Amino acid sequence: MDDAMFGGFFVINVKPEYRQPFLDASIFQAQNVVSEEPDVFQFHIMVDETNPNRFYFYEVFRNEAAVQDHWESETFNNWLNTVRKMLDGEIELVARMRSLFPTPKGFEAQKASLLLW
Repeated sequence: MDDAMFGGFFVINVKPEYRQPFLDASIFQAQNVVSEEPDVFQFHIMVDETNPNRFYFYEVFRNEAAVQDHWESETFNNWLNTVRKMLDGEIELVARMRSLFPTPKGFEAQKASLLLW
């Protein structure tokens, strides 16, 4: 597991009146992160089935340094500054994880198709 990727699972609640601006900013950010940060391999945004203002973010990075680089990036900080007023509470870190499957090679092979949005 020494070469395992690092993942994070987050929950974000948004004030109802900011739902669409939050989505616009978050999808734009996700596209930029995946295309501009070489050590980001997955970036998923999902919406809760029963609460349209509750979102789940799942992200996979090559290593802990890539996570730190992401949090310090201009893209992330612009997003956070944009959405901060839209949030209904704090961003909740549910779990930090390490990959078992796919392998790092599998994540690397999948990245190109993630850019085909």
